[in-house]
Amino acid sequence: MNKKSIAHIALIFTNIFFAINLSAVKHLTNNNLVQAFGLNVVRVGVSVLLFWALYLLKPVNIKIDKADRMRLFLCAVSGIAINQLLFIKGLSLTYPIHAALLLLITPILIVFIAAWLLKERLGILKLIGLALGISGALVLVLAKDSTGNGNNVLLGDLFIIINAISYTIYFIIVKPLMLKYNAVVVLRWVFTIGLVLVLPFGWIEFTEIPWLKYNAIDFTSMGLIVITGTFLAYLFNLYGIKILGPSVAGFYIYTQPVFAALIAMFFLHEQLELYKILAAVLIFSGVYLANKQFKND
Repeated sequence: MNKKSIAHIALIFTNIFFAINLSAVKHLTNNNLVQAFGLNVVRVGVSVLLFWALYLLKPVNIKIDKADRMRLFLCAVSGIAINQLLFIKGLSLTYPIHAALLLLITPILIVFIAAWLLKERLGILKLIGLALGISGALVLVLAKDSTGNGNNVLLGDLFIIINAISYTIYFIIVKPLMLKYNAVVVLRWVFTIGLVLVLPFGWIEFTEIPWLKYNAIDFTSMGLIVITGTFLAYLFNLYGIKILGPSVAGFYIYTQPVFAALIAMFFLHEQLELYKILAAVLIFSGVYLANKQFKND
């Protein structure tokens, strides 16, 4: 099997891992087996250990130039601290399908924030795409839904949107570092600094995790969140981007809501109501139009 075929498989599994992650988080938080910020300490902490274990297995120069250290710190703030804290907290309050669909506004935000920073002209298709994406997000946020596993859907959806904005900023500011340094080295430092940032928020909740109450399914859910949904997903995604490029890797994010919906309906008995389908159509259309014009400019 050639590298391109392996990269495609890696990207498929990346988005399956992310989709499983959504339902696994809901399982643990719904059953009061972990609180959101405490889960982040486990998730980020174990990932840090694994990234440094990779260094021991295959040492790579880990020095970051002094001029790049502030950018690296900002990447940790936007990509780990704000992004991860609000993602898990938001997901614990809303539905997995909501979260998966709202995360799709990230490609739209990347186009517009990049255009703002780079002073690019916004075409009519980009503006229509933005309007459709926002409309889809509003359908999700404002819908009155009493089914499923969300106990504060509005607040959870807002946290997911802020998380998407934070990740968009991270995606833009980390790119120069990824081009200059080994990508795994950048991730290792981003996660390490990020752990220091999330510890003050999640340490108490981490100490309150009732490990003795965990059964095999609970430990499996935690493993899926930490190992596959974080560590392997980040590595697989990096490999896919390296071999196939960011545009192809970005395409696979559109499969995530499909996987998330199927998993949530099967394991969490979440229902696929008409408003979720409408929101999906609006958001998918918005992403398509916003990026279509971008490629033609």
